Amino acid sequence: MRVNVDVEVIIIVALLCCMQFNSIFALDDHYGVKRGTGLTSRSYFNLNNKTNFGLAEDIYGHISDVTSFILNSEVTNQSDYCIKDPQLEWDRAFNYSSDLGFLSACLFTTNGDMAQRLCTAAEIKFYFHNFVGSLSGDTNYLKPNKNCNLTSWVSGCEPGWACSAGDQTVDLEDTHQIPARSVECQPCCEGFFCPQGITCMIPCPLGSYCPLATLNKNTGVCEPYSYQLPPGQSTHSCGGANSWADFSDSQEVFCSAGSHCPTPVEQFPCTNGNYCPAGSTAEKRCYKLASCDAKTSSQNIHAYGAMLIASLGTLLLLIYSCSGKIITVRERRVAKLREAAVRSVREKVQAPARWKTVKASVKEHHEYQISLASNCKKLTSGGDKTDILEKKVSVMKDDIDASDLSGDTCGEKSVKTSHLLHIMQDSEGFYHSFDSISLDMENKGTKIENIKDKEIHTRSDMYKYVYAQLEKEKEMHMNPNMTFSEVMAMGTSPETIRRPLMEIAFNDLTVTLKGKSKRILTSVTGKIMPGRITAVMGPSGAGKTTFLSALAGKIDECRISGLILINGEMESIHSYKKIVGFVPQDDIVHGNLTVEENLWFSARCRLSADLPHPEKVLIVERVISSLGLHAIRSSLVGTVENRGISGGQRKRVNVGLELVMKPSVLFLDEPTSGLDSSTSHLLLKALRREALEGVNICMVVHQPSYTLFKMFDDLVLLAKEGISVYHGSVCKVEEFFAGFGIIVPERVNPPDYYIDVLEGMVKPNYTPKRDNLENPIRWMLRHGYPVTPDIQQDAARLSISAVDENEDDRISSYGDDREDHSFAEERWQEKKCHVERLCDILYNNFFKTKDLSNRRTPNVLQQYKYFLGRVSKQRLREARVQAIDYLILLLAGACLGSLIQKSDDSFGAPGYTYTIIAVSLLSKIAALRSFSLDKLQYRRESGSGICSLAHFVAKDTTDHFNTLIKPLVYLSMYYFFSNPRSSFGDNYLVLLCLVYCVTGIAYVLAIFLDPGPSQLLSVILPVVSTLISAQRMSSKFLTTLANLCYPKWALEAFVIANAERYYGVWLITRCGSLAKSGYSLHDWKLCICMLISMGLVMRAIAFFGMVTLRKK
Repeated sequence: MRVNVDVEVIIIVALLCCMQFNSIFALDDHYGVKRGTGLTSRSYFNLNNKTNFGLAEDIYGHISDVTSFILNSEVTNQSDYCIKDPQLEWDRAFNYSSDLGFLSACLFTTNGDMAQRLCTAAEIKFYFHNFVGSLSGDTNYLKPNKNCNLTSWVSGCEPGWACSAGDQTVDLEDTHQIPARSVECQPCCEGFFCPQGITCMIPCPLGSYCPLATLNKNTGVCEPYSYQLPPGQSTHSCGGANSWADFSDSQEVFCSAGSHCPTPVEQFPCTNGNYCPAGSTAEKRCYKLASCDAKTSSQNIHAYGAMLIASLGTLLLLIYSCSGKIITVRERRVAKLREAAVRSVREKVQAPARWKTVKASVKEHHEYQISLASNCKKLTSGGDKTDILEKKVSVMKDDIDASDLSGDTCGEKSVKTSHLLHIMQDSEGFYHSFDSISLDMENKGTKIENIKDKEIHTRSDMYKYVYAQLEKEKEMHMNPNMTFSEVMAMGTSPETIRRPLMEIAFNDLTVTLKGKSKRILTSVTGKIMPGRITAVMGPSGAGKTTFLSALAGKIDECRISGLILINGEMESIHSYKKIVGFVPQDDIVHGNLTVEENLWFSARCRLSADLPHPEKVLIVERVISSLGLHAIRSSLVGTVENRGISGGQRKRVNVGLELVMKPSVLFLDEPTSGLDSSTSHLLLKALRREALEGVNICMVVHQPSYTLFKMFDDLVLLAKEGISVYHGSVCKVEEFFAGFGIIVPERVNPPDYYIDVLEGMVKPNYTPKRDNLENPIRWMLRHGYPVTPDIQQDAARLSISAVDENEDDRISSYGDDREDHSFAEERWQEKKCHVERLCDILYNNFFKTKDLSNRRTPNVLQQYKYFLGRVSKQRLREARVQAIDYLILLLAGACLGSLIQKSDDSFGAPGYTYTIIAVSLLSKIAALRSFSLDKLQYRRESGSGICSLAHFVAKDTTDHFNTLIKPLVYLSMYYFFSNPRSSFGDNYLVLLCLVYCVTGIAYVLAIFLDPGPSQLLSVILPVVSTLISAQRMSSKFLTTLANLCYPKWALEAFVIANAERYYGVWLITRCGSLAKSGYSLHDWKLCICMLISMGLVMRAIAFFGMVTLRKK
């Protein structure tokens, strides 16, 4: 502890002031006296007839010269931790140049003998040694010395009194010998203090008030001090001050709160409009909006707190409301443009049909006019038919506008061109102007125009282009005579991504749990082809999801054996992860984003960076259209707490997240579960369209209807333990099972019937005694696949008449690995498998695999921008939760600021301790939400190749807003209620670094732990670490442990910032308090750097955990 090591520091601090007055012995030939001649100070008093004030001025003039050595050596070296600038501290404590009146008064009172009454260095050292001992609890009085002991106790040994050294020469810088000082004892001068047990005077520092004491006859106490007169000495009176120590032991010496003391002998009450903290030397002007009554020690700055709260509230309200409104207005504007584009395209789409209708109508009308004119000619040739003609003309007038005929109906030799013909010509012109986006498919070989040939300048043009393309595709769907080439060209253009075709073959694929002998898949062999939809079916527990995950490379807890070939090459599926889509069984989507925002984020991050924006819009709009998501595109997906779209719609959004990235291979785990038949049919149609473009689609389905079943191309049927029962075309499955005598009854869905047979729930009509395990074994033997030992016994008892006798040779000689292990061996295997799994994850995340996808996705900065926009929207939609966080911080600041009393002796350490606990706890709980609520979404996105670094940094960047605002919210109450001496800026900076640090710790807890334990640790950790940091360290281990706790650095920064504002009479209090705590004024920047460093280290640990940890 510094209290035991640096005792000399406090002694030297007090010795400074004595040297100022002891400099009398350093006066030069100006007085004609040389040092060491034995001349007393009384001689100086009479020199040249100088007045007391003039002599005091001369004495003070030599202060700097005499103390320069001490200031530059001892004080700087030994009190460095509590004194940053010795000259500045001396000016604040002992610079009496503005008023030397009390020195002149003391010279007059002592008849010029003041120097002989001042304490030497040895006496000061003796006093402060005992003073430090009393602080540690050893004793509360001075030990006997040369002048004050059991045999010699003069009146100068009493508190508030001092004696003279007489005519002897006194070396005031002597730190070893205490001079004999027992004559001419009298009360201590005003402005000095005389401790009990020594017979000398020590000057009081600035900021103290040391008047002569007066006797309270009722209590017998010399007030304002606490000492009493010695018994039996009637001539003894109250003297001056008796001590100067820290604030708790000598509070009466400090200038009282609400008053200011320009010199140690003057005290004036604070006037109205000013405030005076304890130990003030001058009044401090109140701020403009603050209120300061007379004799107040602090200004009422609650108005500034209210202004800050109002400003913050207004700012946050503007940010959240305006940002939300801007987003809403932007979405409405885009929706209007989109609707206008749809109307425009539909009008142009309907234009050819309208043109044909008008053309036929005009042509028919024109022919009718010609025939009418010819009939008129015939009628005019016979006069007897005039009546008939008139009747026909009257009928025609009802059907034909008279303006279409010029002059006499029958008198004209020719009929002029009708205005309807002009309409027809205009229609033809309109139709030809529409040829640029015409949907007429009569020219089957015509290709869709290139997007580069069509200039797109505005968003409206882009939407017109997109919806024109969609209408073309829609018409091609409706064309019953459409050829396959037209289907392949449907909805595509030269700018569309050319997806690489991927064929996945698997041979003897076996999946076993690591550390155990349980087999999930057993020797599955086959392949899935591009451009085809493969359905994986089977009873529950047959390993369907495991099979899908094994092909997609998403199995960590199992051991995979066998071969998986991609396009005939032994390449890892991770090399193609940019073009491989995986739709999980659970609907893992962001609930606080809209449907369109979810799709757009996936498209931006996973589509090629070189793809033009209109093409991305086309892809997203095509997915929305094909999945029937138009009506809910602007609706929030919703969460468990906040209801959003329906479950079926959520399932379609889950599929759409993978469709918008234009995959070459698409795995889907039960995408139709929970969907009705019509929605399932809509989904299958969308997948069929993807398959037509060459996508390899493999999906697990449960109980599909017969219509849906016929929409699949291939079927993989699995039995228990992952045994392959059938792998081939859907069209041949009934024929295959019929070969075994299994015929599906009428009005029974074939896939359901086959699964019931495999489960043993239904016995086939023609083979009632056949075991349900026989079919998969027969299929394996028929196709020449090896059979594992665990089913060899079943194979031996089967009736295999339909199988060649040579098939027995194909039963492989697998060694039986099902052995019994002890508990220790099982635990060892589990740990070993866990390490292997962790190594695999580290390799996949930190070592780049070959990228064979030929797709350049957006870089880290671009994805960071996309993540930042997404997280910002999510935070804006959580404004109510943020407001509750701020309100709780506000209440915590108000309670702690008003309830905790200001403690000057500890520089506000208790209040800051509670502040650290409260702010840490509340900030951690709020920061847990950043990573604990969307772990599943992150794992899905990172598995698809989206950058984890961009995800982490974007979330951390968004949380910086809370890091900046939360200290302001808390200090707006705490600071303006407690009103510490440190500045608002210093407190804000420390709290800012504290929130930054604890936010990083919260990231670690949220990523490594489940929500329950992480919340519990967020509450316990600040309390325990703060208690450790606030304790006096008695061992090296505890000291090291405290240095690892962030509250230690935060508390030290708060105390240092506050302690620097205490000077003058507070000097001993400051040095003693900092020495006890082990703090140093020079460590403030170190504390700030340590908090920031801890925050950075915690974020690095959190990021490492985020990319390595996976849910088991």
